[in-house]
Amino acid sequence: MFGLHNGVHHFDSLDSVVSLPNVLSKSGIKTGIIGKKNVGPADVFRFDYEETEENNSVLQVGRNITKIKLLVRQFLQQTNESEAFFLYVAFHDPHRCLHENPKYGIFCENFGNGQKDMGLIPDWKPRLYNVEDVIVPYFVPDTPAARMDIAAQYTTIDRMDQGIGLILSELKQSGHSEDTLVIYTSDNGIPFPSGRTNLYEPGLAEPFIISSPYHCKRRGQKSEAMVSLLDIVPTVLQWFNLSKPANLTGKSLIPLLRTDENLENETGIVFASHSLHEVTMYYPMRTARTSRFKLIHNINYQAPFPIDQDFYLSPTFRDILNRTSERISTNWYKTLNEYYYRPEWELFDLHDDPFEQNNLAINYSFKEVFRELRSKLENWQWETNDPWVCSPHGVLEKDREKGKDVCMPLYN
Repeated sequence: MFGLHNGVHHFDSLDSVVSLPNVLSKSGIKTGIIGKKNVGPADVFRFDYEETEENNSVLQVGRNITKIKLLVRQFLQQTNESEAFFLYVAFHDPHRCLHENPKYGIFCENFGNGQKDMGLIPDWKPRLYNVEDVIVPYFVPDTPAARMDIAAQYTTIDRMDQGIGLILSELKQSGHSEDTLVIYTSDNGIPFPSGRTNLYEPGLAEPFIISSPYHCKRRGQKSEAMVSLLDIVPTVLQWFNLSKPANLTGKSLIPLLRTDENLENETGIVFASHSLHEVTMYYPMRTARTSRFKLIHNINYQAPFPIDQDFYLSPTFRDILNRTSERISTNWYKTLNEYYYRPEWELFDLHDDPFEQNNLAINYSFKEVFRELRSKLENWQWETNDPWVCSPHGVLEKDREKGKDVCMPLYN
């Protein structure tokens, strides 16, 4: 719900937020974070062990897999053998790099490769990818610039993958591989067009792998359950046999390790929101997604969709800009104008239109689908005290006679 914590952006959560590390610490569970933190205030998100960009170089704790391995080892060595722990390792790979550290490449793919002035990451075996061999997804234009962009990201994904292997090795050597729940996911979509800061599929869909030493029946299987990052906290709480607060959204995913059936509070729908990334990027959106349909509400739809600084510098987006300016084909599935200017409501049938190109929001044949998803989305906004629940056509006010918040019309 809030944007970047660092620099001029300075987004913090409310002081009243009860965070997972604070809940776990109060329950006697040791907590640690290694890598990118980028949240605040510090007292709300306090870990017992912290090695982040706040007291290190983010390159070292977020991309240097040897450094990360040694920090994981230190945390585990400082944890008593019988002590329960929660360790959050936040890689900075495969984030873009040009905005802050351009000397290391598009995605910092050259950082630590042993070449002159690049430093050396001892445990990393760099792998380079041929631009002709990369897979260009449908939402990225198939151009030489985009292929170069993707190939650079592949290298950093591979570095992260090697780093995860080192972490799992440390876990095994510590004797905890057979009593530890492991979750792998991402905090946002891929940093390409329609990805990060968007609620289209490339921005909403994220990798999610969960592994438990006590649940081997479904190991290696894929689940079709509708899950979101809101489910992580209930999952961790159940793992530690802690009660879930009544007002906490999301559901535990522990039952998924046994079966896709009868998942607690499974509604067949997930919700997502985006309001700001950088402080200048005001473009609140809300979405409701089922296995087939997705409804997006672009609240600030009369303004152009904002572009963040590091994506603006990317070879892919610069190429789109240049080709559009020169009036030549972008080889993209959208025009730049379509990407900037979006209708207030977008409804997609993901079965028949997985690339989200046919907006059904004003299609009479889908009016009941639109009505149902809009109602569920608005109910979720009320349940989560979303300040934008009345926007853009109303103002949220307190009805003192009824004793509740109501939407007052703007007639705009």
